[in-house]
Amino acid sequence: MREQNRNKNQEIEEILEQMDLSQPAPETEPMRQYWFMKKARELVKEQSEKLGRPLTACTTTFGCQMNARDSEKLLGVLEQIGYQEETNEEDADFVIYNTCTVRENANMRVYGRLGQLNRVKKQKPHMLIGLCGCMMQEPEVVEKIKKSYRFVDLIFGTHNIYKFAELIVTRLESQRMVIDIWKDTDKIVEDLPSERKFSFKSGVNIMFGCNNFCSYCIVPYVRGRERSRNPEDIIREIQGLVADGVVEVMLLGQNVNSYGKTLEHPMTFAQLLTEIEKIEGLERIRFMTSHPKDLSDELIEVMKHSKKICKHLHLPVQSGSTEILKKMNRRYTKEQYLELVRKIKEAVPDISLTTDIIVGFPGETEEDFLETMDVVKKVRYDSAFTFIYSKRTGTPAAAMENQVPEDVVKDRFDRLLKEVQSISAEVCSVHEGTTQSVLVEAVNDHDPALVTGRLSNNILVHFPGEKELIGKIVSVRLDACKRILLYWNPCIVGSFCDVIIFRFLSTIKGEFV
Repeated sequence: MREQNRNKNQEIEEILEQMDLSQPAPETEPMRQYWFMKKARELVKEQSEKLGRPLTACTTTFGCQMNARDSEKLLGVLEQIGYQEETNEEDADFVIYNTCTVRENANMRVYGRLGQLNRVKKQKPHMLIGLCGCMMQEPEVVEKIKKSYRFVDLIFGTHNIYKFAELIVTRLESQRMVIDIWKDTDKIVEDLPSERKFSFKSGVNIMFGCNNFCSYCIVPYVRGRERSRNPEDIIREIQGLVADGVVEVMLLGQNVNSYGKTLEHPMTFAQLLTEIEKIEGLERIRFMTSHPKDLSDELIEVMKHSKKICKHLHLPVQSGSTEILKKMNRRYTKEQYLELVRKIKEAVPDISLTTDIIVGFPGETEEDFLETMDVVKKVRYDSAFTFIYSKRTGTPAAAMENQVPEDVVKDRFDRLLKEVQSISAEVCSVHEGTTQSVLVEAVNDHDPALVTGRLSNNILVHFPGEKELIGKIVSVRLDACKRILLYWNPCIVGSFCDVIIFRFLSTIKGEFV
């Protein structure tokens, strides 16, 4: 995996070699962090020599694709300073939890796992435990950790992840718990190391933060206000990724449609996409998430004419009731959403639309729910993430009256799920018998004779093939659509959630041609 990041790592290595640790750390970024990387490398080497083996690190990611991308940056720094990646956290010398706080259940999971690590650390006193991410932006969480989990070594939030190397040095030199939480920031630091999970595709942050303040969502409070990266930095990063073999990028932001508003020279998301499309060697462009309130006609037009933007759009509706949407502070009506969908489908007829839907939001009546069902029937989503509403402390919705009884919510949820299943199967079946391009991503988890990839519209395809196809775009004849019901947890990657969340996923079996 190191080979895929060779260009950037070589550049950083050359800079580190020239760093003079006898001089004070530079004041400007990223040079300051390079200085601390070199200092951390020395400290890690000393400890490694004492133990008689290389030190290892395990990074566990909770939450969204933004967090997954942040974890790649954490791992990049760790490997740069001398740690080797370890997948089993109990065997690691440094454990990092990159946390999510979208749902309170996610917080409880972290506390539970910290309790288990305490036992391990008693047997390995040199072990370091670090916590970062959204959960750490809640003051009450930090206070609880300081009081009840004193064995934690490092705590930082979402705004200063770029300081990771500096914070490590502070901890190793001070031998005390280090806490560095920022309430907000407008700082974006470029050119730091990253260790990507895949050689052929990568997430690319284009902006950070959120200004929407949906009444059920904690994200704006923990991710801060919107701030966009300079387009030149985004283009340069993608060009470097392509040079390393990447053929598909996922542009990431809490609301990508708001891109560019904070720049010195404002630029729209549509204009950014137009520039990215010009990058030679880049085959596919994806992006998420799009807020319906500001998905522009300009963006639709760019998608219509693009040769690289994938035919998939995740467009969260959350509810089909205008009254509930108002309570959610979504800032669009049912009619406006349906009109937006009409324009998108008219411009891109083969577009795949997916969505998020919350059932049982406070005050939701049977009539409100039927409005949601009506939207589902009219839009005909390829798939949907369906959520049963749960209170999130710190959000306006948590204090709302008229909480919907549990039995009523379950009944509505079951009816919604049945409808989504039926429509998804019908939508998927239209691809049977066609030949389409598939980006091969992995050997199939259940059958090593098969490989798994994605169509432009994000549908999974399984077909006979060798692992040598991974990372390549190949033509596949699609034979049979298969329906899969997934339990999915956006808060904790790889585990189930107490809150019921379903995604109805269609997959297709095919044959390589």
